[in-house]
Amino acid sequence: MDVSAAFLLEFGLILIVLSLVGALARRWTLSPVPLYLLTGLALGEDGIVRVPEAGEFVGIGAAIGVVLLLLALGLEFSIAEFTTSMRRHVPSAVADVALNAVPGALAGWLLGLNGVGILALAGATYISSSGIIARLLGDLRRLGNRETPAVLAVLVLEDFAMAAYLPLLSVVAVGGAWWQAVLWTAIAVGALVAAFAGSYRWGHHVGRVVAHPEAEQLMLRLLGVTLVVAALAESVHASAAVGAFLVGLTLTGEAADRARAVMEPLRDLFAAVFFVAIGLSVSLSAMAPLLPAAMALAALTAVTKVATGWYAASRDGVAVRGRVRAGTALIARGEFSIIIVGLIGPREERLIPLVSAYVLILAVVGPLLTRFTALPVARKRAPRDDRPSSS
Repeated sequence: MDVSAAFLLEFGLILIVLSLVGALARRWTLSPVPLYLLTGLALGEDGIVRVPEAGEFVGIGAAIGVVLLLLALGLEFSIAEFTTSMRRHVPSAVADVALNAVPGALAGWLLGLNGVGILALAGATYISSSGIIARLLGDLRRLGNRETPAVLAVLVLEDFAMAAYLPLLSVVAVGGAWWQAVLWTAIAVGALVAAFAGSYRWGHHVGRVVAHPEAEQLMLRLLGVTLVVAALAESVHASAAVGAFLVGLTLTGEAADRARAVMEPLRDLFAAVFFVAIGLSVSLSAMAPLLPAAMALAALTAVTKVATGWYAASRDGVAVRGRVRAGTALIARGEFSIIIVGLIGPREERLIPLVSAYVLILAVVGPLLTRFTALPVARKRAPRDDRPSSS
């Protein structure tokens, strides 16, 4: 097997740089996500150094990274408690659409985009980044916070909405008939509902399939099952991230504890690659003319996401500081926003650089606001309390 020396060199240097900036972030008690994103930007098309040989692998690794991030998030909760949270937060999902999709649609209209462009920009401003938020909650030790179930419910309900939205956008973008859009939307939503129902009813069997006393076997089985489920979800235009999240939900108790331990190093590696990939996808020269519009849209929808998180957390009876944490946690946009504009290709040449700038701004600013607007909580899931622990 021939291995490119240039690829090994480039990827090795990427990992060394990520290690350095990650250590810097830890010293400042920050999440490393913003620095990882800026590293990707520095290595991108208009960056300081190009990494052409490693670029393709980074793209593949990014897809695995977001799957592993959502798997790890699912391992923190059980299906029963999460299903209860989902039912409680349907009104939060309605508020999320109204507060965050509408500004994108209005911005598209003001910029003179066509109907497909307006629909795409509405989706890009609506959907938060599950990958970034999952990593952020772990970095800031907020998985046990009282507001976290509300944040997760909003994220998963957004992915449910994407299951209907992406097939619709895909068909409309290529000029397909209305019945085709309805058909593919129904298939995607039906598959996702069936997956949730199946996980609730038979999910405990997943633990039996992946369980093994050896860590290596456990890792291989769990990774294999997760990637297969993620692929099935993606094949029906649902989210691969939701598929991975469902696998994590099915594991509880000792099985979940062992799964977290064996998957953590792999998750951290590919998660870092995922954030670099977002930075690599951005072209600074194309973004520059649209930066003022992107900044204005980012400022507006950062406020509306905070309002969404505030409302969702209030439905769980969370105190004011927890509502602020929930709101700022939802600000970051990322992989889905870029996928959305990629679906319509070059039909609206201004849309891709606009959304790229928008995503970069919020992917960097969101984690920083989350870190500095409220103190992190350093404790386990139980007992649940909105107050930071003293440890």
